[in-house]
Amino acid sequence: MLSKEETEHIAKLARLGLSVEEIAKYQKDLSAILGYIDKLKEVDIEGVSPFTHSIKLDNVLRADIVVPRSEQATQKLIKEMPDTKDGYLKVRSIF
Repeated sequence: MLSKEETEHIAKLARLGLSVEEIAKYQKDLSAILGYIDKLKEVDIEGVSPFTHSIKLDNVLRADIVVPRSEQATQKLIKEMPDTKDGYLKVRSIF
């Protein structure tokens, strides 16, 4: 069980202003969480491969395929654009 002082120290590190009742509640809750973590440390995980998600996920993005455009279409687009530089479209920065 965490002591009152340890709980107050954790609250101070997290910049939480806790009342006396909240300190007692968090002391109990944090002790339960740490107890559960100790219980998990006892589990034998030898031979279990690590994973990042509980279900298998596949990449759902489409392939990045270059679609050729005619030179006329490119020039028309560049002429329609309000701002260009060196034959490229100039857009506002997003960063």
